[in-house]
Amino acid sequence: MAIKSIQYKQHTIDISYEIVNPEAKVDMIVLHGWGSNKALMKKSFAKYMDRFRHIYIDLPGFGGSTCNQVLQTNDYARIVELLMIHLNAGKDIIIGHSFGGKVATFLSPSVLVLLSSAGIVWPKSLKVKAKIAVFKTLKILGLSKLRSHFVAQDAKELNEPMYETFKNVVNEDFTYEFENYSGKALVCWGDKDTATPLKSGYKIDELIKDSEFELYNGEHYFFMDHASDISKKIEETFLKTLENN
Repeated sequence: MAIKSIQYKQHTIDISYEIVNPEAKVDMIVLHGWGSNKALMKKSFAKYMDRFRHIYIDLPGFGGSTCNQVLQTNDYARIVELLMIHLNAGKDIIIGHSFGGKVATFLSPSVLVLLSSAGIVWPKSLKVKAKIAVFKTLKILGLSKLRSHFVAQDAKELNEPMYETFKNVVNEDFTYEFENYSGKALVCWGDKDTATPLKSGYKIDELIKDSEFELYNGEHYFFMDHASDISKKIEETFLKTLENN
């Protein structure tokens, strides 16, 4: 594991990363989801795809990486880019799970691998709308300290910059970004995913011009049980980009 200090918008952010197969010539950036970390992604994929240089990154505010400012998803992408410049890494393949899928899409790699990616916004249920309305009322009454009873599980225990960041990114509509991605995409989903529903996967596959969709048994972290097969699909997808050149 290594740490690189990135200067970004007059702040210093320490980014924790780890490289597997450092001598390989093809770069594969691996980005985790909200509330997760690089260790989980490494555990899933490090023993596969030895022809690629794996770069596992803790996104700002997670794992061993710091975050002392409020960010948007495009800020996360820019910070990852700054780290990639330091590592002399190319955008050959980028894997993104959940929130990491949005960051990966912003980076526009040659091969984009989306694992139950966030980015498709569906109308909120009446129950969720009611919770939001109650929390707004409590905030007006000066009772915002009760926030933990109303916010999403992913936002609990966050410090103030990360909570504001969560509010910035949680309901972003990435329809435009998916539509305008111009590389090859592999979209993988768990058939029992409730965090990012299956219909989101089908929608993303429909939006991206050159994509393949793979459905697996499992929930939001389905890829942990299917990393071997997903890795083979990634290798096949990358080979197709070489055939087209």
